[in-house]
Amino acid sequence: MSWRRLTLALATRAVIRPRLAMDLLRIGWRFRRRGWYRRPPFIPLPALAYIRWRMYTAYGDEGVTPPVRDIERYAHWAGRFSSFLRRSAWQSGE
Repeated sequence: MSWRRLTLALATRAVIRPRLAMDLLRIGWRFRRRGWYRRPPFIPLPALAYIRWRMYTAYGDEGVTPPVRDIERYAHWAGRFSSFLRRSAWQSGE
């Protein structure tokens, strides 16, 4: 699967499941390249070297495209984990 097909598949699932859309936006924002607003095309995308490193550490191959289900599960986990942290901070009074 190509990155373009992965993006299309995730976008389709996000339209059907709005909570997934929020989780995907959240992780997309976390992975953005530092200083993205200083260089064209002024889109908060992750650095290519970072993506290659993530794919190598997760799948053993820097050229692999992850399965849709893996991205979906990670987005779900990240969304639940961040809401847990917000809830814990609120309850502890921080």
